[in-house]
Amino acid sequence: MKKLNVLLALLLVLPAVKAAAKDKDDDSVALPDTELIDVPTAGILDYYGFLFKSRFYSDGGLLGAINFGVQERLNLGASMTVDKLVGSDDPISLRQPQILVKYRFYDGGYYIPALAVGYDGQGYYYDSSSKKYLEKGRGLYLVGSKEVLLPGLSLHGGFNVSDFDREYLYGFLAASYTLEDQVAFMAEYDNLFHADNPSRLNVGMRLYITPYFQLDTAVRELGRSGYFSSGLRRRSERIVQMRYNTSF
Repeated sequence: MKKLNVLLALLLVLPAVKAAAKDKDDDSVALPDTELIDVPTAGILDYYGFLFKSRFYSDGGLLGAINFGVQERLNLGASMTVDKLVGSDDPISLRQPQILVKYRFYDGGYYIPALAVGYDGQGYYYDSSSKKYLEKGRGLYLVGSKEVLLPGLSLHGGFNVSDFDREYLYGFLAASYTLEDQVAFMAEYDNLFHADNPSRLNVGMRLYITPYFQLDTAVRELGRSGYFSSGLRRRSERIVQMRYNTSF
């Protein structure tokens, strides 16, 4: 009930936030998306750009991330999860911060997509007994992004190595469709190629409250059922995510 009250309060204040920022943002354009739900894009923050993200996930957890445009093509940041922050369950647990890096080395052409390399150490479903994430972070990745067929429709895809000990190469595919910089629909097929670490389908919607503030609602691992190796149940997860993107 407490979580429902928080979400209802958030929905009530969003129209006021949008109205307050309307005059400032009428001539503005939404900034490029640097990520979708879990999948990264080839988009980066501009030099002096700043992005703060907060994601509310299952069992009252919160994932916070901060990212900076430290050079013209280079973004650096960090992320951290806090389990059981929202609600009445105890104990609240802070997890070790993880590094975020992305470098865009090609801006794309008529046939070739924009390309970026990066590293994302943030995993999901932390297991206290093994002190590891049951869903590993993306690790080292290469991603390409390109607008196709019609304005606002973009495809994203790439490869990543999340476990350097096993040297598995994973893949990911995603699509996003943005309507007039107001709303975007997102779909991802992540963690491809290896049956011992099953793939996952994520779908969601992003509302551009202002060009600088977005609200995401999504379902991760759509239709998934089963258990992790630790015995923890694996199932679909509903998340709410807020993103604030601006520049200094």
